[in-house]
Amino acid sequence: MHTPPATFSGYGLGLRREHYADFLEQVQPVDFVEVISENFMVDGGRPLDVLSRIRERHPVALHGVSMNIGGEGLDRDYLRRLRHLADRVDPLWVSDHLCWTGIAGFNSHDLLPLPYTEEALALVADNVKLAQDVLGRQLVLENPSTYLSFPDAALSEAGFLAELCARTD
Repeated sequence: MHTPPATFSGYGLGLRREHYADFLEQVQPVDFVEVISENFMVDGGRPLDVLSRIRERHPVALHGVSMNIGGEGLDRDYLRRLRHLADRVDPLWVSDHLCWTGIAGFNSHDLLPLPYTEEALALVADNVKLAQDVLGRQLVLENPSTYLSFPDAALSEAGFLAELCARTD
């Protein structure tokens, strides 16, 4: 999946519940709003209605915190629900963190760092390809959580990211 580089730039705001009234009452002086994808990956309800109404006035970027792109076996139901949301709001982009968040069905609710190894690189590259295929769009990854280093790391962070980009579109 080859996608031309994004040409959008501007000032965005992370939309939170306390902002809803302001955004519903009038157009706000921001170029886009970013929402946490998982908060809107539901059928119906007030938050999704509010997002749809805000989307009429402002571009939206979807940012997730639970894809687990660095974990084994992506949750296809999660990806399908994210695809449904993305199709509904037509976001500027869909993003998540380059990390792992759980194992064997357990969600740590934390953004855990990856070792910069060939094994981790191959796993993440395969997961990115699968996620992009299911989503039908390119996935943006935020820089990895890095609050510890692994002694068996074969690549630098920059080398890991460069090689990941080379292996995925």
